[in-house]
Amino acid sequence: MLDKTFRPATIEAKHYERWEKSGAFAADTAASGRPYVIMMPPPNVTGNLHMGHALTFTLQDILVRYHRMRGFDVLWQPGTDHAGIATQMVVERQLEAQGSNRHDLGREAFIDRVWAWKEESGGAITRQLRRLGASPDWARERFTMDDGLSQAVRKVFVELYKQGLIYRDKRLVNWDPKLHTAISDLEVESREVKGRMWYFKYPVEGQPGTFITVGTTRPETMLGDTAVAVHPDDERYQALVGARCLLPLADRPIPVIGDIYADPAKGSGAVKITPAHDFNDFEVGRRHALPMINILDRDARLNDAAPERFRGLDRFMVRDQVVAEMDALGLLEKIEDNAMTVPYGDRSGVVIEPWLTDQWFVDARALAAPALRAVEDGRTTFVPRHWENTYFEWMRNIQPWCISRQIWWGHQVPAWYGPDGRFFVETSEEEAIQAAIRHYGKAVTLVRDPDVLDTWFSSALWPFSTLGWPAQTPELKRYYPTDVLVTGFDIIFFWVARMMMMGLHFMGDVPFRTIYIHALVRDEKGHKMSKSKGNVIDPLDLIDTYGCDALRFTMAALAAPGRDIKMSESRVAGYRNFATKLWNAARFCQMNECFVVSGYQPRDLQEKVNLWIVGKVAQAGQRVTEAIKAYRFNDAAQVCYAFTWNTFCDWYLEFAKPIFGGGDAKAQVETRATTAWVLDQILVILHPFMPFLTEELWESLSDGRETRLMEAPWPEFATSTDGKAEVATADMEWLVRLIGDVRSVRAEMNVPPGAKIPLYLKDAGAETRSRLVAHRDILLGLARLERAELADDEISVKGAAQIVVEEATVVLPLAGVIDLEQERARLAKEIQKLAGEITKIDNKLDNAGFVAKAPPEVVEEQRERRNDFATAREKLAQALGRIAAE
Repeated sequence: MLDKTFRPATIEAKHYERWEKSGAFAADTAASGRPYVIMMPPPNVTGNLHMGHALTFTLQDILVRYHRMRGFDVLWQPGTDHAGIATQMVVERQLEAQGSNRHDLGREAFIDRVWAWKEESGGAITRQLRRLGASPDWARERFTMDDGLSQAVRKVFVELYKQGLIYRDKRLVNWDPKLHTAISDLEVESREVKGRMWYFKYPVEGQPGTFITVGTTRPETMLGDTAVAVHPDDERYQALVGARCLLPLADRPIPVIGDIYADPAKGSGAVKITPAHDFNDFEVGRRHALPMINILDRDARLNDAAPERFRGLDRFMVRDQVVAEMDALGLLEKIEDNAMTVPYGDRSGVVIEPWLTDQWFVDARALAAPALRAVEDGRTTFVPRHWENTYFEWMRNIQPWCISRQIWWGHQVPAWYGPDGRFFVETSEEEAIQAAIRHYGKAVTLVRDPDVLDTWFSSALWPFSTLGWPAQTPELKRYYPTDVLVTGFDIIFFWVARMMMMGLHFMGDVPFRTIYIHALVRDEKGHKMSKSKGNVIDPLDLIDTYGCDALRFTMAALAAPGRDIKMSESRVAGYRNFATKLWNAARFCQMNECFVVSGYQPRDLQEKVNLWIVGKVAQAGQRVTEAIKAYRFNDAAQVCYAFTWNTFCDWYLEFAKPIFGGGDAKAQVETRATTAWVLDQILVILHPFMPFLTEELWESLSDGRETRLMEAPWPEFATSTDGKAEVATADMEWLVRLIGDVRSVRAEMNVPPGAKIPLYLKDAGAETRSRLVAHRDILLGLARLERAELADDEISVKGAAQIVVEEATVVLPLAGVIDLEQERARLAKEIQKLAGEITKIDNKLDNAGFVAKAPPEVVEEQRERRNDFATAREKLAQALGRIAAE
């Protein structure tokens, strides 16, 4: 017998260990089933499970568990990312605590130290994924710096270089002055700040008293200005195009150029151009062949290209000094407050500097063209479809991809420099030495490039490098391309697009047929979770408190396409109650001897309630199957929930109780077997969502099952076309609706729970009359009725609530049970109150200023509240309308 209380902690570890040890998660290249493949987005080896992980890995696990049960040869490829900067910082902090640093150790010893940390502490995230119930093929786990993947990275780099698609260039990058490395856009955190706009007057050369005013948020960079730009069509400045300004403080003449980058409607319409310190200015500089003067060193201090008095000073100190000197010269026109976005390093916490430096780049535009076509012609599709537009926008405006990083932990660039600075790109040092001998005609000393590759470079190869490429392995042949990628929209460009580019270039086919983009997990108010706000929810805490299944089901139930998830602990608590409801229902079935009958199929049933529930099982199973196939996880979860809680627990088991306690032995046997069968079907369709609870019940409710639930086949849910089943279904649906409507009236009218009221059916046809007779006993009990009778033509409806069910009118006399006049007044007052709330919200939503300024999640919340109020008002209005006038 099942315990009275469901305790998730007592079953989760037990079942997971059995699954993993049995090899139930494993793919098999020799299997007969069609392959189904998902590449796990590799979490950082430094990472800990967060709510975003809980969402994405739950959805992936639902898909792989469902497809295993459908008979597919499933490969969910696991692994972790070496996370270059993040991992290096973890170890550097350890060294700092010991009074040391990586330079004291030297590169080789430091790398050894990082590997030691990885072996000791780097498995936390995979252990936590097991707690989430994730079922990848752990035996195939890969790491982006293991030997096989490192070989793939070197081969790709060398081939792209020799094809002219990787090159070395001097361009602007996101430079972190604290970490001393270029970083990706994803590692840049944009912060809204209240800044200032300074307006400086630049004297026009040869025209005393003539100035051109430029606005800037970064006065310190003016020392690197090489032009002033105005729009070619701006009549105010057309006469000055081609003239020169004298750059204050630096005493350099700079040209006035015409360029469409200048916006006549913004500020003065003239902008200072600093190509070495602004990404937009860099492009202007290239268009006009302007000098690029880098005035900052790697610490963001002024270098020797700046006037001597500024050299060695921090950029922000120079900012104050420049403003003071411009003011003293009478060249500071005005200062305005300016709301602006400033880029910060997400790990260093310092302001990121656009910095001109030599780096390695990928010709992303060339690689993007085939990846664009693959989505345009449907070889890869996005779900939801609108994310294709984001993909197209990024890919059509793609810039060279900076792939080098100035750190030590990562894939070191396979390039070696000769004594004259010429470099040799090869897959090994031995090959580089031979290439150098061929070039120089003799042996020379080579020095390897110290940079490492962007983490996204190695992870771009993930769909095929994990399968053994460049070797032509059985896994590569069978499992590439993959079926679906499940990921968040924030890395469509950083990871998804780059996997598309690399997969098409090196494999000749797309890496995945479908890309499912899920939303972000926010707090219950719709705000982004962050430690600084104190609104971070730890999924492991939720698992400890409510169980893994409750968290997983919450993630699925809230995963509506295109809508961010508003997460709260109360939601998880609610689905824990759902798990408890199923547990208690299973225990009730045990107590009533509803045991699984081997080989049982629900055929030749006689009881209407059983014919009805079998049809409902088929409907629910079909809807869950269709929803999972369409990636509508929330719809699938809702069907599971509604069928289990409402149809099975609240209706079917209540209908079955009189049979269990009655004297019809034949009906009892049929109903017990059917109940056990229905419960089994529930466990099957719920298993991808709630694997631990369902596996425990599957094991406990029957002795000697041949398979675990996770290996059981997914049923083919077929709807019966038998006439007897259709009649039974219509009868039971009538009964469910009638009882439900009576309960609604009782609740709306505040009828005391213990009060039994009469029910009369008016204008009932022959079929309805027959149903009333057949189901009177169950109707009396479940609707809490004093009696249920056919009404004669003279029955009074005064003081009664009325409901229409099919052709008949249901009359519920309430006079003497409740104060009808008081109830009418209460309902009218509630309706008026709700109308007032709706008007308040409508006024807000009609206010263009509110809609423009309020965060999108706040506007959406207001719309949702309005809909809730409107629904409640409609229900109350219906209740008021049901009370017949005196």
